[in-house]
Amino acid sequence: MVKFSIQLDSEIPASTQLFDQINFAITSRQLPPGHQLPSTRQLAQWTGLHRNTISKVYQQLKQVGLVEAKGGSGIYVSSVSRSGGESEGENSAAETLQQLVRQSLDRMLGMGCTLEQSRELFDAEIDWRLSCNAQLLVTAGREDFGLAVIMSRELEKALSIPIQTVAVEELDKVIAHTSAGTIVTNRYFLDRVQKIVGDRQIRVIAVDIYDYSDEIDRIKALPKGSYIGLVSISTGILRLAESLISSLRGDEVLVVTVLPQDTYRLQSIVRSADLVITGNSGENEVKEAIALTKKDRIRPLDVLYSKNHIATQSVESLKLELGLTV
Repeated sequence: MVKFSIQLDSEIPASTQLFDQINFAITSRQLPPGHQLPSTRQLAQWTGLHRNTISKVYQQLKQVGLVEAKGGSGIYVSSVSRSGGESEGENSAAETLQQLVRQSLDRMLGMGCTLEQSRELFDAEIDWRLSCNAQLLVTAGREDFGLAVIMSRELEKALSIPIQTVAVEELDKVIAHTSAGTIVTNRYFLDRVQKIVGDRQIRVIAVDIYDYSDEIDRIKALPKGSYIGLVSISTGILRLAESLISSLRGDEVLVVTVLPQDTYRLQSIVRSADLVITGNSGENEVKEAIALTKKDRIRPLDVLYSKNHIATQSVESLKLELGLTV
């Protein structure tokens, strides 16, 4: 069970800490679709927060589409829906594919379809998906366009197909004259994207983010007084990471964030930090800063390069969804 901890003496508001922890748990799939969240009473007992504060956090999560209320039974993680229907993408083992086809066909025949009608339905779905693959868009909010860039770079490398990156605020204009396509985003932006797409013949696929378990374990093990530098082109990732670290360690560690293009600030961090964490978007700049400041180092520097932001399972499911799995 995911545990939520709040540092009441942190500079980051307690409500923000809780929102970010639940947001991270959902988008990294530690809390899967359909999972029931603790009641406000339970969370109040666990975190020491007032139930009104927790209710406001749940309302914020509902507003962005991450959770939903079910008539009197509580708050649940929203189901990850995809335009055009559900997918069996998570079950990607090659040896089960034939069985899946047979089961699907048996169901269709059991519902009264003839073999010819079943063939037509399969062919129509395949043709539609092929047309959707002609245009693949990755989107995130304009306030954190760096996140969309990070996702695009990872997917271009993993899928080996052209990808267009677009801000959510510009999405309606981009797809206005598109007859078919696929849009990839994360679960935080899923609700906004689906509302923009509406009834257009465009698929919307949400990917889960990496759970950063190695990074979290490393941060937990740091001695008090440690200095952590976080480097990314995504301001959203930096803000979320800072909030999560504050929830874990409070004022026991110092956390400083920086964009990789801020050369002066980055060099200052690598001169003095105990641990620097960055992803692919800041790796080259961090290495360059380390080389330039090697003579000025005050203490040994530990650098942790996060390999990816998108969960590996999500990439594999996306490959299957797009028909790219061999």
